Amino acid sequence: MAARKPQRRREFGTARKLASGRWQARYLGPDGQRHKAPETFETKSDAQDWLNLVRADIERSTWRDPDAGAVNFEKYTLRWLEERGLAPTTVDRYDGLLRLHILPTFGGKNLDEITPPSVRTWRADRLKATGATTVAKSYRLLKSILQTAVDDDLLRNNPCRIKGAGKEEADERPTAAIEQVFDLADAMGPRWRLMVLLGAFASLRPEELAELRRHSVDLDECSLRVTQASPELTNGRRVTGDPKTRAGKRTVYLPDFLLPELRRHLQWFAEKGPDGLLFIGEKGAPFRRSTFGRKWRKARTKVGMPDNFRFYDLRHTGNTLAADTGAKLKDLMVRAGQSSERAQLIYQHSTAKHQRRLAQGIDAEVRQQLRSPDAEGQHAEEA
Repeated sequence: MAARKPQRRREFGTARKLASGRWQARYLGPDGQRHKAPETFETKSDAQDWLNLVRADIERSTWRDPDAGAVNFEKYTLRWLEERGLAPTTVDRYDGLLRLHILPTFGGKNLDEITPPSVRTWRADRLKATGATTVAKSYRLLKSILQTAVDDDLLRNNPCRIKGAGKEEADERPTAAIEQVFDLADAMGPRWRLMVLLGAFASLRPEELAELRRHSVDLDECSLRVTQASPELTNGRRVTGDPKTRAGKRTVYLPDFLLPELRRHLQWFAEKGPDGLLFIGEKGAPFRRSTFGRKWRKARTKVGMPDNFRFYDLRHTGNTLAADTGAKLKDLMVRAGQSSERAQLIYQHSTAKHQRRLAQGIDAEVRQQLRSPDAEGQHAEEA
């Protein structure tokens, strides 16, 4: 009896010849929908080879709907922002990066139209137009959004693949000398003098200063209790809530020379009542970033500080002064309200004065060792 011929495996999908003479491959996907190859093929064999690869993906459960990425990037991004549960300040920052740097290029594209070459071109163009730090922030945001698209099975791979593109290499921020801090405080005038001094010598963030109240002040201990912050968004709206980090809720002990400044400010300028704000404008309203900014720029010019010296840089000054006292890193983190060592190290500056102290300390230690009896005996033997 003749051997039975092995049953031929049924071919997957169909390949048909088009009027152009090229071949089109089509197949029925696991989703029950009919799909076709994104390109045509020169021969039927080529079309069938492509279908075999698709079948292998289905059998390995790695198949992905080739049309899944046909989702508008801008619409997907808006949904991405809504679903993250981000803090208002973070949403405000992301909105600026998207509006100014990302959406003008990618807003009208579908997710699957964003390719590694297009990301590289976009980044190169942005570097020509704005600062490297802003580009790094924008790249990280774009990469995060597209990584979520990968997790959602809308993209097979993340097109953001530029090594180191999201790393910030910001210049070290300037610091002010002690005399310059007091000059700035004088130039800002009596109402805002204490804010400048606390920004420097208490290392307080502007949003923390904005929410300080009378009950935050302990004159007996010469300290401030930071429990909330009120950052101002780009649209001018203030959002009151917890400080920037979990470590932001803290008691900051002040140098004694600030006690008379505190007493005077409470008597003359702070809002009345135990819950009264410590800093208010001339008309009794909470201070606004725009109004305060104009005063700050005038004071900065009057004192002769560089144009890139921000109010926030006073915090760098305070952290550097605290570090120069020889305080432990943990103590510095508590004072500044930092949750990570990396964040605190960003604000510490190794000044020439501090380096001189280190050299003098080494000098003193070496001289002390050389003067010890054991060292003198050893030198005598060598002689």
